[in-house]
Amino acid sequence: MLSLGLGLAVLVTVALIEGNLNRQVVERLPDQAPAFFFIDIPSTQTAQFDALALSIPGASELQRVPSLRGRITGINGTPVEKAVIDPEVSWAVDSDRGLTYAATPPDGSQIVAGDWWAADYRGPLLVSLDARLAEGFGVKIGDRLTVNVLGRNLDATIANLRRIQWESFNLNFVLIFSPGLLDSAPHTHLATIHVPPGGEEAMLRQVGDAFPSVSAVRVRETLETVTGILAAIGAAARAVTGLTLVVGTLVLAGAVIAGHHRRVYDAIVLKVLGATRRDLLAAYALEYGVLGLATALIAIAIGTLASWGVVTFLMRADWVFLLLPVAGVTLLSLGITLVLGFAGTWIALGQKAALLLRQG
Repeated sequence: MLSLGLGLAVLVTVALIEGNLNRQVVERLPDQAPAFFFIDIPSTQTAQFDALALSIPGASELQRVPSLRGRITGINGTPVEKAVIDPEVSWAVDSDRGLTYAATPPDGSQIVAGDWWAADYRGPLLVSLDARLAEGFGVKIGDRLTVNVLGRNLDATIANLRRIQWESFNLNFVLIFSPGLLDSAPHTHLATIHVPPGGEEAMLRQVGDAFPSVSAVRVRETLETVTGILAAIGAAARAVTGLTLVVGTLVLAGAVIAGHHRRVYDAIVLKVLGATRRDLLAAYALEYGVLGLATALIAIAIGTLASWGVVTFLMRADWVFLLLPVAGVTLLSLGITLVLGFAGTWIALGQKAALLLRQG
């Protein structure tokens, strides 16, 4: 039962992790995801791009923001090479990052500290920072970041911290600056738009013809690729789990065979004392049913805890308890134990009583 339980625990873990990832990618994201991401939109042609994109039948929810590249070079006057930075967020200082400026907070984020600047603000440069990044940098409201944009170091005061919901597919950045200084810097724009499947080809063709420099990323194709990768990973994990279950079942079968003589003798004695075949079958069904159910419950508890830890802390995603794979594991455990248990019991009930009693 220990070997079978370990296999079932792995199966629960894999099933819940795969189920939660599929829930994120397959069930939730396609409803929220735009049809396209457009990049490198010239800042002098944004009005023309907006008009063309929204002229496609069914096109809606156009979002467009300025886009620049910059590199964080200092934290409170200390070069990033000498600053103490959490390794989990060191990617933010390893290379250039996308950044933007905005008068209002972006959708898909929540301000958790500080305040957003006024829509008409034109004072000293302020920055809104991702809260997770601020924690890794060890900074707070009022501290300063130095960012190199187009070869010029800009000092910005942290005005607020945001918790970003990246899975919302809204355009968002870990660094958002106040308007004013960056408005006149050379930059392009990013945009997202929702289009029904039937209008995607028309959108791609018309935007490509009118704006040759604009690149389009088809989100549905990307999601299909991610879904395929997840399915392949899940299949491989299930294959390994299946092997573990086979080994556990073989060990359980060996245990059943090892105890076969005792069960035969017990069954014969009970028959002589007046137990019917139905009584014996019911007794053994209860015994193996309790064993199978206990094994399943322990495996479910271990697998649930393991999957919650992986999804929540390693993958940083929302975790939910999925009843279907758990019910499947319970039925599988009961089925294996009952089949193996009844196989030995049925043989025991067919033995001659006199011969076995004389041998006993």
